[in-house]
Amino acid sequence: MDSTPARTHASLDSFVDRYAARTAGMTASEIRALFAVASRPEVVSLAGGMPNISGLPLDVVGGAINQLVLEHGPVAMQYGSGQGVPELREQITEVMRLEGIEAHPDDVVVTVGSQQAVDLVTRIFCDPGDVVICEAPSYVGALGVFRAYQAEVVHAEMDAHGLVPEALEQAIAAVKRAGRTIKFLYTIPNFHNPAGVTMSAERRQRVLEICRREGVLVLEDNPYGLLGFDREPLRAMRADEADNVIYLGSFSKTFAPGFRVGWALAPHPVREKLVLAQESATLCPPQFSQMAVSAYLATHDWQGQIKQFREMYRERRDAMVGALEDLMPAGCSWNVPDGGFYVWLTLPPGIDAKAMLPRAVTARVAYVPGTAFFADGYGSGAMRLSFCYPTAERIREGVRRLAGVLEDEIELRATFGASLDRDDVDRGLPPGYDAPGTDVN
Repeated sequence: MDSTPARTHASLDSFVDRYAARTAGMTASEIRALFAVASRPEVVSLAGGMPNISGLPLDVVGGAINQLVLEHGPVAMQYGSGQGVPELREQITEVMRLEGIEAHPDDVVVTVGSQQAVDLVTRIFCDPGDVVICEAPSYVGALGVFRAYQAEVVHAEMDAHGLVPEALEQAIAAVKRAGRTIKFLYTIPNFHNPAGVTMSAERRQRVLEICRREGVLVLEDNPYGLLGFDREPLRAMRADEADNVIYLGSFSKTFAPGFRVGWALAPHPVREKLVLAQESATLCPPQFSQMAVSAYLATHDWQGQIKQFREMYRERRDAMVGALEDLMPAGCSWNVPDGGFYVWLTLPPGIDAKAMLPRAVTARVAYVPGTAFFADGYGSGAMRLSFCYPTAERIREGVRRLAGVLEDEIELRATFGASLDRDDVDRGLPPGYDAPGTDVN
């Protein structure tokens, strides 16, 4: 029997001095830390942004994959192009046409989900210390990428109509006064994650004008654009600005995330760099996944399927908003998104969503604290609630449990009075910050 002592985590400390400096920015997101707890059956998870794929015709998907293996197996299971399968890139241009984008397949780079596209763009543009401007709040996965490449995130304020142009101008001016280099603006204009708001058409034009004038590239991340509930998709920013916008899309929300297929549409010189970065990172995106997605698009009414998803998510949105209206204590406010997956809930002054989370989990409900979506420590006075995955009944039960936890927190404050008071800065919101898309209860 081997008598060698088992290695402990402490014994791995010898590697610390060998890691690259950039790994200091590689930290587990608050969402990742929640997964183990949120996946327990007794917990109602309003945390994760997992799409609900229960309505997918698995017989159709299975048939397409079976036919793919039988007819094209040797090709599908082989290495492929670093840019992606040509047939799929052609189909991607058809998808983007729904949002007003006219593009050539040669300018599309297929990626392992849009998350990898964010990584590749950051990799080719950002040196340590460069600045990326993001909305406040912003997507936690993108913030993690920017941190990993040692870029500094500067937030710009949002409101109910999306990114505030004047706040963007102020952020750009402040960075330039400091002698820093801005590499791009990262924005989610449609059904924002986590804020749930949509940038108005007028705002989009103003933001594009500012970025063009100031020489700031726009990185438009649009995984939810086709999941609007009450209207046709707005024109993508890329539809009106081909030379200064990199557009990111994904099949994770409109088909299934397990295939891990996304894409970037970029100006030609940038496209070349993205392909080189892709090849050095993965050689090529998975050939089998690409061909499976392509087969699905070719053999199924994918636009009809997206319409079914929209109807399902609208029902779940209505269930969440109705439950919030019926059950949330006074002092809470929230937006009513017209698409996507998320509601942004702002708490009464002094309530800390991150500090409250363990008590919420004990009450068998999970959410994501607002701090996950800021790079600068703000956001503790808010939380993201996801309505995409649970049933309407589970959503209402989750909101009921959450409301009970909040009522206990409010009662605690009432009991201890001024000793618990904190101003907006301590609460986790920037001075003067207007929570995006808020409708007061």
